[in-house]
Amino acid sequence: MEFINSSAAKVAKLPFSQAVRVGDILYLSGALGNLPGTLELVRGGIEAETRQTMDNIGAVLKENGLTFAAIFKCTVMLADMANWPAFNRIYLDYFDPDRLPARSAFGANGLALGAQLELECMAYMPRR
Repeated sequence: MEFINSSAAKVAKLPFSQAVRVGDILYLSGALGNLPGTLELVRGGIEAETRQTMDNIGAVLKENGLTFAAIFKCTVMLADMANWPAFNRIYLDYFDPDRLPARSAFGANGLALGAQLELECMAYMPRR
């Protein structure tokens, strides 16, 4: 088992790892639409938060030599399920339409930092 944190994540001293690798699976912690290196959410509503969340996930993937193509499962938590269509419009931009991850979604009351969404992913990371 390997606990993974970028140098920026280590500086933030958050109470969790960005990701944990177990075998060939990389478990990414839930990502928010915070500006990199801060605990401040991006402004601009659900679309901006979704894009920033996806970019934050992309940064963790890239640090580990992966792309969105490696993701096989996502769990979506939305503060308001009415934002489901807007979330999906942005989310779909990050994946090949023929290789969409398995996914679960639910409405949540009270996400960290007052976020409108949190996204947790699992990716396939074969041993090198």
